[in-house]
Amino acid sequence: MGTVAAIGERTRVGGLALAGVVVLPAEDPGTARAAWDALPADVVLVFLTPRAADALGDRPAAGPPLMVVLPP
Repeated sequence: MGTVAAIGERTRVGGLALAGVVVLPAEDPGTARAAWDALPADVVLVFLTPRAADALGDRPAAGPPLMVVLPP
């Protein structure tokens, strides 16, 4: 079993911590990219806010097997 993570604005992803999700707050593009690069190796699913997804650009291609972009 792997870990679930979320990257994005704290107000959008903070509540996911209550469900055991590793929350990586990212208020700007640079922080979102740094959070992506720092994901633990056991992450199997990443929730991204739309702003975080935009900041990552092509980076997710080599990442976890499953990513979900939250609705705006």
